[in-house]
Amino acid sequence: MEKKMKVGPKGQVVIPKDIRNITGIKENTEVIVSLKDDKIIIKPAKPLTESYSKYYTSTYSKKLKDYIDINKMLDEEYGRNILH
Repeated sequence: MEKKMKVGPKGQVVIPKDIRNITGIKENTEVIVSLKDDKIIIKPAKPLTESYSKYYTSTYSKKLKDYIDINKMLDEEYGRNILH
């Protein structure tokens, strides 16, 4: 997906809403800006492990159609990893 955008006077670029929705980027989301060859890459900063469930439920879970108890899922997964 590509969109043509203009750079503002302070170097600001608006990330189109459909791209923000797909990537989970919303107001105050920290992003990583990097350069690879001649491409500028903007991606959401990875959350700290201990705050992953809060990060997930505030971003990606809004796209889900059914309720998912992410804390329960993480607890179950943690239990499986400890036992094996």
